[in-house]
Amino acid sequence: MEMRIRGALLLLSISSSLFLIAKVLNSAGSVFFVDSSNHQYLRHRSPDDASEYEPVSPSEVGAAVSVLLGLEPPVSLSETGSSKLNEVLMPNPFDRPRAAFVLEVTGVKDLLPLFKSNLFTNAFTEKVISGSDKAEIRLPEEEALLVSLDEPSASDFASLSDDEIGKFASWMGGSYVTDMSESLKGELTFPLGNGRKMSLHMSKEADRQYIGSLISLVHGVRRAKDMHEDFSQGTRRPAELIKGCFDGIKVLKEEHGTEGFAEQGLLLLLATLSRSYDLLQEAYKGQIVGVILLGDAASSQSDSLLDVTFTSRPSVRWLAESAASANATKAAEVALVRLTLAWVTGLILLISVLLGVYLLLNMPLTRDTLLYSNVKLD
Repeated sequence: MEMRIRGALLLLSISSSLFLIAKVLNSAGSVFFVDSSNHQYLRHRSPDDASEYEPVSPSEVGAAVSVLLGLEPPVSLSETGSSKLNEVLMPNPFDRPRAAFVLEVTGVKDLLPLFKSNLFTNAFTEKVISGSDKAEIRLPEEEALLVSLDEPSASDFASLSDDEIGKFASWMGGSYVTDMSESLKGELTFPLGNGRKMSLHMSKEADRQYIGSLISLVHGVRRAKDMHEDFSQGTRRPAELIKGCFDGIKVLKEEHGTEGFAEQGLLLLLATLSRSYDLLQEAYKGQIVGVILLGDAASSQSDSLLDVTFTSRPSVRWLAESAASANATKAAEVALVRLTLAWVTGLILLISVLLGVYLLLNMPLTRDTLLYSNVKLD
């Protein structure tokens, strides 16, 4: 009997271990939630508590972003997914930022450098389960604004200039030493803290593409900031989604092949995100939440974890036309009823008059006591 109990306990222990290993292997990456600097839209937790929560799927991440935008989550969200949203979001449905900064960083799974850098204090991480689903976000037309960080800009790789690279280096507290003999052959140096530095050579295509991606990201954030300032002047504020995909870390890994250099690139990306996110926090007055997805490298837009589409809704003009049509139909129905009542009443009166005249003409004289009241009846 004792041997059977021990065997059962051993089998249970092995099954639990295999389940935990399967959970780790099925994890495709992580999602990094960054709360507002002056407002709490997310439930705060420490990095040490990450193991206590179940991994989330990309579809559940998309549902969380939809709720943060003030939109309804998809109807396909399961009861388990709803409970996970409750672990991430604050419960007040009337207090949503209605703005989200969503960035997918490919080629990165480990979030340890995020916490080492200590750039985001109001943030926590969740594991993301691999699968065929995506983070689907459905934006209603005329009620939401989408700003893509992937749109080509003046900072595209082919149009980079030494002047633009120098301005970015100065903005990030680094330096750029140009090559006087040829353009785009200089060396970039950025401080990473603790006495560490990162050096990038613009003569290398991978380094130039990585810096070009960072500069394009900053330009996209500033473009979103300008668009928000324009839309904030109106009477109605639409839901605003700023989304993009960053492949620079993947490029560094493929070129240098060392995790150390890729980690330096991740730290520089986080420093850039921190400064860019501060710009958004200032422009949105804290009414914005950041979501950073880290996972396997996407080879194309179709492989991205983010799937954003617009859904059509009846416009205000269509609603007005529908209301006018309904009012016209109701007025026609009332007019028809009144006309029917008038004809029926007229026919009844006409028949009554004809019957009265007929009876009066054929009435015996001795019966008409009104006209012939003096006639003596036998």
